[in-house]
Amino acid sequence: MKRSRGKELKQEMNLTNMIDIVFAILIVFIISAPLMSQGVKVDLPKAEAPTMEQEKLLKVSITKNEELYIADMMVGFGSFNNVFKSLWNGEMAVVINADESVNYGLVMKVVTQVQKLGVTKLGFLTMNPKEKLGKN
Repeated sequence: MKRSRGKELKQEMNLTNMIDIVFAILIVFIISAPLMSQGVKVDLPKAEAPTMEQEKLLKVSITKNEELYIADMMVGFGSFNNVFKSLWNGEMAVVINADESVNYGLVMKVVTQVQKLGVTKLGFLTMNPKEKLGKN
């Protein structure tokens, strides 16, 4: 039996479908790669909190000179526990009022110490952004 030599077989591969799939996968990686390399971006809310009643809270202040005050009475770090225990009734909320230039580590030392003494109602005093802009 002889083969006819009239028609040759075309032995080319059709790459169109494979190229379409590769481009689709490439687009998926281009879109998802920045999301995987960056952290989650969170815009913190800006809110005006209601003021607390002054007689139901104990204020702990830290000045820009790193002086510590409890209820407007200057105390040292060594006597902080004793003075705090004598002024805190066990139910009052405690607010931390620290100057914005104070080292974050110092603020956290005070927060930790207050929590060790049993405070569960703890807050931070902040300035209303509108008031701060008005002072300039």
